[in-house]
Amino acid sequence: MTVMQTTQAAAAGRDLCTGPAPRHPRPDGQDRYTISEVVAFTGLTAHTLRWYERIGLMPHVDRSHTGQRRYTNRDLDWLVFVTKLRLTGMPVADMVRYAELVRQGESTYDERRELLESTRRDVLARIDELRDTLAVLDLKIGFYATEGTTR
Repeated sequence: MTVMQTTQAAAAGRDLCTGPAPRHPRPDGQDRYTISEVVAFTGLTAHTLRWYERIGLMPHVDRSHTGQRRYTNRDLDWLVFVTKLRLTGMPVADMVRYAELVRQGESTYDERRELLESTRRDVLARIDELRDTLAVLDLKIGFYATEGTTR
């Protein structure tokens, strides 16, 4: 199943690979974005987009007759998802593996789920660490607020 098929399947209530579909700047069929437009829409750099293509996170980027990259709404959706994976702290190698699994089709659902579940466990552990850190900060802030008023 391709990313596009997965997105369509999500709309039909099946596998949700890319998350909720954001509003696109252009309707499907008129969605041929240059790399500079994608940079503006996503906040990613052109260097990052080229690197994603080189390492296999986005090997399906279309090219114009002059060789210029042309991104689609499907590509924008995928970039939103990849950006979320980056925010989780998922290693790039795991992101590339996930992309490979998506390209291989439905037979990889179990392995994809395992990758995401592992990442979820890591995120939950980081949230716990951040809560502990926040509690320490709150104690210190409370201490300084109290000490500052007694002097």
